[in-house]
Amino acid sequence: MRLNTISGRFAALTIIFVVMAELFILLPALAGFRLDYLESRLERAQIASLALLATDESLASDLESELLQNAGVFNVVLRRDDVRQLVLSSTIPGPVTATYDLRDEDVAQTIDDAVGTLLNRKDEVVRVIGSPVNQAGQLIEITMPTMPLRIAMLDYGLRLLLVSAAFSILTAVLLNLAAQRLILVPIRRVITHMTGYAGAPEDPRHIIRPNARLAELRDAETALEAMQKTVTSSLKQKERMAQLGEAVAKISHDLRNILTTAQIFADRLEESADPKVTRAAPKLLNSITRAVTLCETTLAFGKAEEPAPTLSRFNLAQLVAELVEAETLAAGAAGHVEFLSDIPASLTIRADRDQLYRVLSNLARNARQAIEGTGEGGTVEIGAGETDQGWWIRVGDTGPGLPDKAREYLFKPFSGSQRKGGTGLGLTIAADLIRGHGGQVDLVRSDEQGSEFMIHLPRAL
Repeated sequence: MRLNTISGRFAALTIIFVVMAELFILLPALAGFRLDYLESRLERAQIASLALLATDESLASDLESELLQNAGVFNVVLRRDDVRQLVLSSTIPGPVTATYDLRDEDVAQTIDDAVGTLLNRKDEVVRVIGSPVNQAGQLIEITMPTMPLRIAMLDYGLRLLLVSAAFSILTAVLLNLAAQRLILVPIRRVITHMTGYAGAPEDPRHIIRPNARLAELRDAETALEAMQKTVTSSLKQKERMAQLGEAVAKISHDLRNILTTAQIFADRLEESADPKVTRAAPKLLNSITRAVTLCETTLAFGKAEEPAPTLSRFNLAQLVAELVEAETLAAGAAGHVEFLSDIPASLTIRADRDQLYRVLSNLARNARQAIEGTGEGGTVEIGAGETDQGWWIRVGDTGPGLPDKAREYLFKPFSGSQRKGGTGLGLTIAADLIRGHGGQVDLVRSDEQGSEFMIHLPRAL
């Protein structure tokens, strides 16, 4: 039985705890044994004394030595009617080293005296005082050797320890068998299910079926079953999404080629002499252009091969100036949208310049298109600053704000677009690129007064 297993440690701890409990019992047991031993010597001495007193004086001298030997004492003193009488006596081999009065000893004192007797290897003479049985006097006093008492206590203690060891082993075996049946077998069953499930998580046949009798184990199996069902369902969904994504990518690839050809013919339609064709051609061209853009964006997202950022230090104000110029041109001559930059001219950050441009371009373009969708004017403001932890960039607008659905699926692909015809990939791509820098993009606010996004970039990646 190995100690690094539950059953091994359970058995070892059971033995240790049982032995500890027996050791706590051993000292009071030895103290009680010592007290019984001394009281038995007092009773024997009292019987010997009464036997001697009942005989005549001529027999007393012949019986005295034998009576003392049978009682295991050197002499006996009785006090009756306030008279102290030496009833039995013999030569004492040494001085009396201790006196024990059994009439007023408490438990602690009895245990202390028992430990002292066990630790003392010398054969000494002690005096023991007690009350005679059946009220045959006021007190009885004996002197006796300590070595027989110590030997008897050692023998009793050894037998008690042997019984305790046998009891401990038996208890450990029974508890281990019970633990095996009630705890370890169900745990091994759970482990087996987990191992089998890990080998094929998409196979629902490996999902555990709770049947444990113990409430705690059954709760664990129920929780494991719920988790396995969730994981299996997610894996199936991801597999379907992967298959769907692959199909969409193939369709988008071929559709892009078809639309590119259609775009070329639409350009030529603008040269037609027919006024109706001339008026319809720009709308057709715009629609085809949006379709091509959607296909290209879908293909780019499906590849999911964004390179790791190439970090360098550059001036953020210059980057934002390039972005503002491009977005201003995209806004056209109508001038509904005004771009403002609130960035210190000397602010230098450490990031991938191209990727950060894409992130800010997505946010700024979304803000511009939201304002243009209202048909009224508005402002897009880009600000930045520096802290001890890194840099922050804020992109805010005075547009109509995001609808509830867009906020709920803000950074999920194909779900978070608020614009008709949008793919919802802009914010997803922006969030992925910033995560690649070790930072994050957060929506600070979005209401009827506009929206505000905050980008946090750490100093060290």
